[in-house]
Amino acid sequence: MRTKILSIFLWSTLMVGVVSCDLSESPYGFYSEKNFYKTPEDAESALMYAYNALTFLEYSRGIYYIGEAASETVSLKSGEDANNPGAQALDEWKISDNANNQTLQIYFKYCYIAINRANAVIYNVEQSELPKEVKDRILGEAYFLRAYNHFNLVKVFGLVPMQKEMVQTVSGTTPSMAKSMDDIYNFMLEDLKQAESLLDYTQKTGRANRAAAQGLMAKLYLTAASSKESGVANYTEMAASVEDLYANAATCAKNVLDASQRGECSFGLSENLADIYDVNKPDGPEHVFIMSMDRTGLNEGNYSKIGMLFLPYNNGGNFYVKAGSSLYPSHYGFEVFPTNMAFYRTYDETDKRRTDLINTEIYNADGSVYATSAYPYTLKYTDPDQVTGNTGDKSSVKPYLLRFSDIALMYVEAKGSDDGAWLQRIRARAGLGNIPTPASVSEFRDMVVRERAWELAFEGNRLYDLRRKAMVTKVDPNAKSAGITEAEAAFYPIPQREVDLNPNLRN
Repeated sequence: MRTKILSIFLWSTLMVGVVSCDLSESPYGFYSEKNFYKTPEDAESALMYAYNALTFLEYSRGIYYIGEAASETVSLKSGEDANNPGAQALDEWKISDNANNQTLQIYFKYCYIAINRANAVIYNVEQSELPKEVKDRILGEAYFLRAYNHFNLVKVFGLVPMQKEMVQTVSGTTPSMAKSMDDIYNFMLEDLKQAESLLDYTQKTGRANRAAAQGLMAKLYLTAASSKESGVANYTEMAASVEDLYANAATCAKNVLDASQRGECSFGLSENLADIYDVNKPDGPEHVFIMSMDRTGLNEGNYSKIGMLFLPYNNGGNFYVKAGSSLYPSHYGFEVFPTNMAFYRTYDETDKRRTDLINTEIYNADGSVYATSAYPYTLKYTDPDQVTGNTGDKSSVKPYLLRFSDIALMYVEAKGSDDGAWLQRIRARAGLGNIPTPASVSEFRDMVVRERAWELAFEGNRLYDLRRKAMVTKVDPNAKSAGITEAEAAFYPIPQREVDLNPNLRN
């Protein structure tokens, strides 16, 4: 992986007095990684640089182009390859093209840029003389980010190189491939255990905390458990039993749920569905880990266009959307991810996640229907100030990276029962009643995965749920049409460009 790795270099100069006509300047000095980590402010800036990698356009949009478009929830608009080469092949499961797929190449690259930035923080802060409380917090977040970015790679590509150290030499750009799933999972889990021990439950928009570390650990264990149980390649050889992996997933998720119930943290289920997706409430109780976006930013990556990917185009004209009884002005959409009608119809007709969070019409300013949309569209990425604030196509909508209801559903799936009635609460919030008790734990878990499809729709999770349950070809119509096998659907190949540049990736 010979990806160009960016480093922090903050330059400053000191103006000297003008003597006669001498206008020359004397250099005062510069910051490098050797003398930068001297103050808490320095370390905080470096950590923010690591977080900033998540907002790269090529990285943040990969959440949807890879994790959502290749599932049954949405399709991809025709001709989208002009904007994101390779996206069409992912949606249509043209797997022969994937080794040279540009969307996958770019995602792979930016994951490792994010990892290297986290590694730079870990390497330098561990050696610094900063106060212990500062070091603990900064390192805890950096360990979380390193694990989070590695797991994103594992979900997409399976076995990948493990970048354990900051790149300082050319040889550091060719890390070794993980030997097994145990190898890379142990590495990620150790990072998350470190994060859990160093962080508290303080919620801060865009930042990791103890709940995020515990929730991500639960997701790792659950992915391993269900993947091994379903016979997914590489997972079947993991040392731990399926039962132990499920038990560990339940324990990690329960740590978050218990902390919520004891009042140790501010996380919990939002009472109102719409509040979860209120762009002006990023610190709501559902948001255990959420990306930070602000419509007032100057550069893409600071502000968001995610909502545009889901909204109808409407011939390039502005229109209004209705969420509940509220009417919001909206900039025209790009309609990149039209909702599949077949998926839309799987919702119960009274499910608020359908009636309140998906719309089929666009409106005039007076609330009258302007037109029926060409497809049902999600309201999860709506910013009412996008147009009224004269920000054009800039918005503050954020990717929902880890929500409380996600963790609650992971718990009941791992537990194999609705212990604590968390599933009932999530369904009750959606206006639905309890479901009949399944005949077996296996049937119950399948039912929870289906509930996750409705609860977490359009948030970039669905493909990975289908993969760990070996259900891609059973559920996604494009995968069925392509005639691929579950083994072919389980992982994308590491980009050939990276294999060519890294001899450690060649068999």
